[in-house]
Amino acid sequence: MKKHIGHIVFIVLALVAVSCGTSKSMHHQPELQSFNHTIPVVTKESDTAFCTGNNFLLKNKQNLWELYVEGDPLERGLAIGSLTDSLLKKQEHVFFDRVDDLIPSNFKRNILVHFLKWYNRKLYQNVDNEYQAEIYGLSQYSPKNLSYIAPNFLRDMYLHGAHDIGHAVQDLALVGCTSFAVWGNKTEDGDLILGRNFDFYAGDAFAKDKIIAFIKPKEGYPFMMVTWPGMIGVCSGMNAEGLTLTINAGKSKIPLIAKTPISILTREILQYAKTIDEAIAIAKKKKVFVSESIMVGSANENKAVLIEIAPDNLGVYEVSNGNQLVCSNHFQSDALKDNERNKDQIKNSHSQYRFDRMTQLLDENPKITTQIAVDILRNKEGINNQPLGYGNDKALNHLLAHHGVVFQPSKRLVWVSASPYQLGEFVCYDLNTIFGNQKVKNCIVSLEDEKRNIPADPFLKTVAYQNYERFRIEDKKMDLVLKNKSNLHSSFIENYQSLNPDYWVVYYKAGLYFYQNKKYTLAKEQFEKALTKEISTLPEKEEIINYLKKINRKRL
Repeated sequence: MKKHIGHIVFIVLALVAVSCGTSKSMHHQPELQSFNHTIPVVTKESDTAFCTGNNFLLKNKQNLWELYVEGDPLERGLAIGSLTDSLLKKQEHVFFDRVDDLIPSNFKRNILVHFLKWYNRKLYQNVDNEYQAEIYGLSQYSPKNLSYIAPNFLRDMYLHGAHDIGHAVQDLALVGCTSFAVWGNKTEDGDLILGRNFDFYAGDAFAKDKIIAFIKPKEGYPFMMVTWPGMIGVCSGMNAEGLTLTINAGKSKIPLIAKTPISILTREILQYAKTIDEAIAIAKKKKVFVSESIMVGSANENKAVLIEIAPDNLGVYEVSNGNQLVCSNHFQSDALKDNERNKDQIKNSHSQYRFDRMTQLLDENPKITTQIAVDILRNKEGINNQPLGYGNDKALNHLLAHHGVVFQPSKRLVWVSASPYQLGEFVCYDLNTIFGNQKVKNCIVSLEDEKRNIPADPFLKTVAYQNYERFRIEDKKMDLVLKNKSNLHSSFIENYQSLNPDYWVVYYKAGLYFYQNKKYTLAKEQFEKALTKEISTLPEKEEIINYLKKINRKRL
């Protein structure tokens, strides 16, 4: 089964690729002369609060790290690196540990190195010096014991293209993000509301240290983004002008060279655009190497559009009638919707299913509020409330997301989910206060607007949730059994399936187990049960049908 392989492998491929730059790129450094080189001195206020000048990092009671940084590009990078020092080192090791886990063969890693070296050979030529300088600053605090892979600066810069390289090289399971925007008569006060799930899974350790970053650059607009240690690119964010950005992966063709990473493009838009037209103008100037939907919301225009960008094309999708916009992982603009890869994505993936489910939930709620927006992001059922089993990629919330976020741009308010998944408290932040004229007075008090927080999902207190967490443990055991072709106790499968009985995967894996052990009658029963459930994608369904055909032939 290919579930979540794409989410992990895109990182692995990027990490392996960093060891193969050309000799020229391996010695490249950004232009730094015009920036402040002062090395920050960090004061430790507590085990979870650190300060340097006006910059600080603290962990709030919801276990989210809050980072506030200001200054020129190098200043920002040095501040980010010095404040997140231990987090940054841990995060990079988490990435590289996945290489050993998923590609244990030195021979295979060497093959990947030679294959992928072309992707990164000119990446530095497609990233503006401002962002290179910021990455250079934080890279001074990256783990030195990984320099054998590549110099710290280049290693950290290449990691910003991990999202893109995964699309380009693997072209398999995309990050299954879903987003929406509503305005006008679809909200209580007519103001724009946007919501998104960033359904990106690279292991539990990766998702542990989420950062809500508040950046006040020397040039451009102050902005916030939801990120992780070492990442200066933007996946979800809003600036002080009320412009919001979220990204959703699209189907990409395989390019021959890396260009501008999507997260760096969206970072530039968030920092320098206050209107949709300005965002589009920035996007048109950049050359990217994968396809992506960028949802842009604007307080100034009280609406949202999709900038759909590909290596060889760019389209803008805007609803002509109505006041809601939905985005999953396929394109809708005239420029890209008829692309053969996009048609294949609609047919074979779960993108259309999630799009239809999001549309259904929006239609069921005539007036969307921020609480209703959060409820929609947390929804675990399928179309017409059909049970999907917990963890199914067809669900808007398949219980593996890095974060969920809701924006109310006109009020400069943003809500960010705390762990686990999108189920924890949605913590509110007011950019008017954070980026106001009055400086933040200390680094030990959370920046959250606590009175506006949205409570945790009651689902966390249910037996079903407890069973899901137990299921995740048992599912890993099942994977090891299948990998090693070992034997199971007779009660294991029954218990395993009882923990998540609506999920097709538990019957599929049981079928594989019996098939491996040549118990074809039992395998047939399990595969047929899997087919009665909502299978994530058409290729996975076809795989099960092929197993049934093999069983029938064996009987003959």
